[in-house]
Amino acid sequence: MVSPAYLNSRKKWDRPQAIIWSNNPGGFDEYGNRFINGIEGEDFIILSDHNRSPVDFSVDRIENRKRMVNGHMRSYHIADKLKISTNWNLLPSRAFNKDPDFSVNGNPAATSLVEYTADGGAGGSDLLNWYNSNPGSFYMFISYDKNSKLNDVPYQNLATYSEVLEVYFSSFTYNVVKRGATNHDLWDISISLEEV
Repeated sequence: MVSPAYLNSRKKWDRPQAIIWSNNPGGFDEYGNRFINGIEGEDFIILSDHNRSPVDFSVDRIENRKRMVNGHMRSYHIADKLKISTNWNLLPSRAFNKDPDFSVNGNPAATSLVEYTADGGAGGSDLLNWYNSNPGSFYMFISYDKNSKLNDVPYQNLATYSEVLEVYFSSFTYNVVKRGATNHDLWDISISLEEV
């Protein structure tokens, strides 16, 4: 289990980055707050908000809709599934100039660390590596101002991940826009995900 101190150390501002991708659904602590399991870079990655466009949500309603003999429409609703998409412009290909080797408290162990993304979140090559390593479903932790089903105190949800969805990639495209002279490039990335 990654401690709350780990995630607090990994966020740059008062709120966490919008999205974490994880190979497991995590769990809940005794206070009802979500936590994630594993090692960053292997079991989960924290996506960067660096030059990220809005996160677009659309609902795919699964239903069987028919007109009856009398002309009245009847629908058998099965489920609503989300489709999520976003993109990044000029996202650095790497978050740091070398492996940060995060400690158990989320602080980088590496000295003289240079941060390329604005918030230390995953760079383009990290996203591509996750895409190539996860052809099946994985979990997406999302933080945004949404009333959570987990607790009924909406103004305390801003600093937590309010939703966890099991998703598949429906598309992943990237362009190497500028090659850097040091040890990172700048990428444009677009992703689309579908809820399982």
